Amino acid sequence: MVERYARKVMSDKWSMQAKYDAWLKVEIAAVKAWNKLGFIPDSDCQKICENAKFDIARIDEIEKTTKHDVIAFLTSVSESLGEESRFVHFGMTSSDCIDTAVALQIKDSMELILDDVKILMETIKKRAYEHKNTLMVGRSHGIHGEPITFGLVLAIWYDEIKRAYELLNHAKSVISTGMISGAMGNFAHSPLELEELVCQNLGLNPAPASNQVIQRDRYAQVISALAILASSCEKIAVAIRHYQRTEVYEAEEYFSPGQKGSSAMPHKRNPVLSENVTGICRMIRSYAIPAMENVALWHERDISHSSVERFILPDAFITSDFMLNRLNGLLANLVVYPENMMKNLNLTGGLVFSQRVLLELPKQGVSREDAYKIVQRNAMKVWADLQEGKKALNENGESLFLQNLLNDNELRQKLNENAIKECFDYTYYTKNVDRIFKRVFEI
Repeated sequence: MVERYARKVMSDKWSMQAKYDAWLKVEIAAVKAWNKLGFIPDSDCQKICENAKFDIARIDEIEKTTKHDVIAFLTSVSESLGEESRFVHFGMTSSDCIDTAVALQIKDSMELILDDVKILMETIKKRAYEHKNTLMVGRSHGIHGEPITFGLVLAIWYDEIKRAYELLNHAKSVISTGMISGAMGNFAHSPLELEELVCQNLGLNPAPASNQVIQRDRYAQVISALAILASSCEKIAVAIRHYQRTEVYEAEEYFSPGQKGSSAMPHKRNPVLSENVTGICRMIRSYAIPAMENVALWHERDISHSSVERFILPDAFITSDFMLNRLNGLLANLVVYPENMMKNLNLTGGLVFSQRVLLELPKQGVSREDAYKIVQRNAMKVWADLQEGKKALNENGESLFLQNLLNDNELRQKLNENAIKECFDYTYYTKNVDRIFKRVFEI
């Protein structure tokens, strides 16, 4: 992951150089299309394709006067050409160039994000199989529920990130759309065939209909997909932060030699990476609202969306790329403590087996209401015993809950000692793990 991140830095996709490169790519594609349609002579087409270039410093200088970035760009390009420059941007409006070029930038950026997500999924899958049978307690409302495995937790994370991947892939197809339809989208100054040829050249689909811009619901789908991905990633980070709490300590971020956790307290080992991911994910989600507000433009276009997109597009992609790299490294190096997971599983003196006992009684003719009363009164005794400082397990390894049940005369009339003890079998809760894994990872 680190090597990929070093090779293909997302920020390069959103530099000024990348922006103007994309603009020029669209303009040259239009020149080639006009040539194919017989409008631009071969010699002029060749000159433009071979010689057209721009200078960023020159664009900035021209824009000080024109106050129009596309005109400044086209002027800089024309200075690299001769008379053939008259064919550059022919029949096009600014948004034909800009929106088609941005589609290229987003498409390329989405491919990097999708690569990141695939790597993250592989890491989660690897850790899931590693801990497929690592017992731990499941929690609802933060309170111990029943035994599960850490592998099942990871399988759920994998399945959720997979859905985010599919959503991102769909958003990529939605945004891979270009247009060369002219000032109001009516194709008055260029034929539909020109747009089709340009989009074919660029690997995009022509918009079935457009006005002066690509419709911003496409952008909103992209940013919303990133926001949903971020929500799922934050879910993972928050779970890790909980597991690393001192009172829980079931897993923790890798703490490298020489690392420091606090300027004041030398003992500290803090979940700084997952906290960082949490904060970053909040930022990524914050871009979804302005992206959706950009959908409602005045009539055929205005430019209220432009200033917003200058922020949210590069920021959303660069931040998402960084977040995914960080989360992947966190999970790949996550230190898991199965012994502490088992210790916590036994913390409540066997209460995690209460439903198993509850479900055995109706089989013996006891009403569910009466069964619940029998099991609950014995469970409540355990809470009281733990408050008084009694050990969750006795010298024989029997839990407080089991001891209470064995001493309950009403219960013993329905279940013998062996039947009660059989309810305290961890394998009962893990018997379907293999089938669950097959559904998640082998579909």
